[in-house]
Amino acid sequence: MEGNSAIGINFLSLLVDMKVTSFRQPQSSCPFKSARQKIFGLGYGLIIFVYDKSDDSSNRTWTLNILRTIYVSADRTGDFQMTRGIRSTFANEDNKDDLMAFMIDCNLPVDKIELSNIADEILGRPPIQGFLTISNALQWWLQYSRVIELAGKEEGLIAIYRSDA
Repeated sequence: MEGNSAIGINFLSLLVDMKVTSFRQPQSSCPFKSARQKIFGLGYGLIIFVYDKSDDSSNRTWTLNILRTIYVSADRTGDFQMTRGIRSTFANEDNKDDLMAFMIDCNLPVDKIELSNIADEILGRPPIQGFLTISNALQWWLQYSRVIELAGKEEGLIAIYRSDA
């Protein structure tokens, strides 16, 4: 099966999706598959092209500059706040009930049975720190400010290109 943005991933055989976003408002949408994506990641990596566009209305032209190109490995595509909070529960020696309470407080879109299943999975396989900001909606709403800021400084966030212009 070929990949395309309609099914949620552009390069299916590579398990990489391409996102193009403005430097001024670095965000895009992503198909919602499971609340687990917020904790364990999207299941694929991202290559993000960050641009700045300037318009010249007098000449009816515009200029598009690619400022950054960043690769986010699949294991780093979880939600920053969610994974940080879950990881801190381990430092506090919290238990399943504490994990479930934290996820309820974060409004994770799941029922109680799935919440319990996710808590069991977390206890057996704690998530790696994610770096996206993922807002709950009918689609995930991804925000990339942290990724742009930390690219090349954190494992799994690779700064492929950076323009200093």
